[in-house]
Amino acid sequence: MNEWDERYASEDLPWDTGEPEPHLVELLEQRVIAPCRVFEIGCGTGTNAIWLARQGFEVHGVDVSPRAIDKANAKRKDAGVHARFSVFDFLNDEVPDASFELVFDRGVFHIFDEAADRTRFAERVAKVLQPRGDWVSLVGSTEGPARDYGPPRRSARELVESVEPALELVSLRSISFSSERFPSAKAWQMLARLREVPAQPSTRRT
Repeated sequence: MNEWDERYASEDLPWDTGEPEPHLVELLEQRVIAPCRVFEIGCGTGTNAIWLARQGFEVHGVDVSPRAIDKANAKRKDAGVHARFSVFDFLNDEVPDASFELVFDRGVFHIFDEAADRTRFAERVAKVLQPRGDWVSLVGSTEGPARDYGPPRRSARELVESVEPALELVSLRSISFSSERFPSAKAWQMLARLREVPAQPSTRRT
């Protein structure tokens, strides 16, 4: 049993609110995203994937925890919606060829402490995206008061350095995670896009 399976077995799931992520709902309401093929990394028990399916998205949710996927499939059947759920280690398993218009993760990208792992994560996101496809990631930030627990914290610089080689950083917005246990945990809402041309080198004024 992996560590995430243990968490799902214990039901100690502060990130699983049972409600669709409000910032994801807002992006749809503002038409930043629209129904398309979406790949959710770290889908957990399927709450966001099932909500997206109800909005007309074609969803493939993946999670490293078999227990989470079992719960997601049970919820999908109860909801009567079409969505696909698979056990999948995004950082290590072979990713599919580019076939998705949107990648979404809520609090997955930020769990990797090593810069090389975050860069690899971004590169693998780029691999599954269709041209001009978008990646929406909610990431714990270094803003806000000190705390001894809660979501991992990443600086804006860490995000840019990991994302920019593979994808275009479209926006980085300061938000708070929607969680009863961590109601004031500051976060980043990051929107990145698959590049049409490579990033150009930094220049000096001449």
